[in-house]
Amino acid sequence: MSCWQTVQDYGLRAVGIGERLLPREDFTLCQQFTLIGSGMIWNIYFGLVALTFGFFLATALAMGKNAQNPLLRKPAIWFIFIFRGSPLFIQFFFAYFLFLNLKSVAPFFDPFSAAWLGALIVLFLNTAAYSGEIFYGALQSIPKGDLEAADAYGLSGWARFRRIVWPTMLRLAWPAYTNEAIFLFHATALVFFSGFPAWQQRGDALYYASYFADKTFNPFVPYPILALYFIAFTLVIVSVFGLINGRLNKHLPNATRSKLRLRPNLVR
Repeated sequence: MSCWQTVQDYGLRAVGIGERLLPREDFTLCQQFTLIGSGMIWNIYFGLVALTFGFFLATALAMGKNAQNPLLRKPAIWFIFIFRGSPLFIQFFFAYFLFLNLKSVAPFFDPFSAAWLGALIVLFLNTAAYSGEIFYGALQSIPKGDLEAADAYGLSGWARFRRIVWPTMLRLAWPAYTNEAIFLFHATALVFFSGFPAWQQRGDALYYASYFADKTFNPFVPYPILALYFIAFTLVIVSVFGLINGRLNKHLPNATRSKLRLRPNLVR
């Protein structure tokens, strides 16, 4: 079987398109690159969807934590504290058993016990908490002169937030938020260990890397391939977020523009 035929057979296997059975013998390098790359579709799905929806919840959490009203401030503080204070793996563990119990009560919760939805919800809430703290710190760092200028121009309420507060908050928070996006994408690998089942062997990239490592008794091929995929997508994230960062800072002189710095989180 040629490598191109392998790509056609297994390139979209992780989403249910192509061969149903995994290779059983004579594992080639092309098969490993193709199937692990196929599994990356799920990692991208988890990271992209969780980051997109988490961005809006993070903005709400930051505004809530910055609010004067304790009915808004206290829930935001406790939400951020709980999800930042507990390990992500433990959050997966408790969420899985919570959804299993809810599934036995109401059939509506049946999809929540699967990885595509249950694990996604955990990643969404986790990144919203971390990003909310980043945005809150940026809110606290907005120069008072910007707010005073907004008041002088008669801006208040939604107009003040949309034209002054929100853009400035994003500009100040974006370098740290970029690192959170990178960590979230790396954290999608934990879905494999979370207990949420992979339906019909349609797992993420680590699922296939682990499969090849078990079958070949050689982890030094599939796991470096997995690492290469993550490095490649990390470069994509840095590039895309760098373009957005330039857009957010385009009105500033070049000497004062904040630069993105890649600072991977080794321990969280």
